[in-house]
Amino acid sequence: MDTISLLQHYWWFLVSLLGALLVFLLFVQGGQSLLFTIGKTELQQKALLNSTGRKWEFTFTTLVTFGGTFFASFPLFYSTSFGGAYWVWMLILLCFVLQAVSYEYQAKKGNLLGRKTYQVFLILNGILGPVLIGTAVGTFFNGANFVVNKANLTDVGMPVISSWAPYFGIQLHGLEAALNPWNLLLGLALFFLARILALLYFINNINENEIRTRSRKRLIIETALFLVFFLTFLVHLLLQDGFAVDPSTKEVFLQPCKYFMNLFEMPIVLAVLLAGVAGVLFGIVRTVISSAWTKGIWFAGTGTVLTVLALLLCAGWNDTAYYPSLADLQSSLTIENSSSSLFTLKAMSIVSLLIPFVLAYIIYAWRALDLRKIDAGEMEDSEQTY
Repeated sequence: MDTISLLQHYWWFLVSLLGALLVFLLFVQGGQSLLFTIGKTELQQKALLNSTGRKWEFTFTTLVTFGGTFFASFPLFYSTSFGGAYWVWMLILLCFVLQAVSYEYQAKKGNLLGRKTYQVFLILNGILGPVLIGTAVGTFFNGANFVVNKANLTDVGMPVISSWAPYFGIQLHGLEAALNPWNLLLGLALFFLARILALLYFINNINENEIRTRSRKRLIIETALFLVFFLTFLVHLLLQDGFAVDPSTKEVFLQPCKYFMNLFEMPIVLAVLLAGVAGVLFGIVRTVISSAWTKGIWFAGTGTVLTVLALLLCAGWNDTAYYPSLADLQSSLTIENSSSSLFTLKAMSIVSLLIPFVLAYIIYAWRALDLRKIDAGEMEDSEQTY
């Protein structure tokens, strides 16, 4: 493997890791969607909002970093997807803007819309955020409707490489992804996973017996729904034709059971996937059967990161097109034909050496915020709560 190929694989690993961390941090959205399900009194709802409210910046920052890393390392994906499927990304951005505004203004006295309106905004973010992100990620496996023509760079009037193809004669600019049931299935699986992680986080972070008891009971329902959607998506993914790349000719073609073969041709990735699934299930099962155990979020959270990391690595490594084109198969994007130059990848790799220090700061800030469990007494102090 030459230098540029090694760096392309390295940066796809980093992009996949950021995507996996983002999925874990979507427990904030999951918690918002459960506001009125778990919180039956105003004080309980306040505790739930403060539990997720102290972490929403981590989710938003990771989303922005994920997009920025994709732009720097694989700019052709950024220009193709963000420039063509912009309705999907604009809706995702709108959801997170609503979240930021709601946390900032819901508790302020005299706000025009009222506290309940901002809480409804948070619930909308909690539902639409994970579903839209999951639907967008589903296109990594099921394809999107675009065409890439690098010869357009010589067109002085319109030097646009990528263009979005119409869907049955209509320009939907990414919204057609939601019409693919398998994309939507992944979005729903991500939604219920976010709710599972939120319930586990509430159990760990809020020192209130009613909330913990209600969260444990709800965990069974959310887990059952998640398993239905996720296992259906996973089985279909492993059995479907995948978008493979001929290493010699660089031609993209459909290969039966491509993602299934990727796992067995990359045994370390398979081990990561199995460890991740085991971690999620262990965190859930032990939390349900043990009323005194509160650390399920860390096992399920770590398992979530490992599982999503393995799936995203399957989408980009081992001669696989990570962003397939349904309009023109040979326009499909790979980590090779969409990456930055060797110089850019090298320069960014040097900067990436600072990542461990950033992670150390995040862990420190997280621990500082969770130093004291949320309880009723703290919620009565309105000056320090949302």
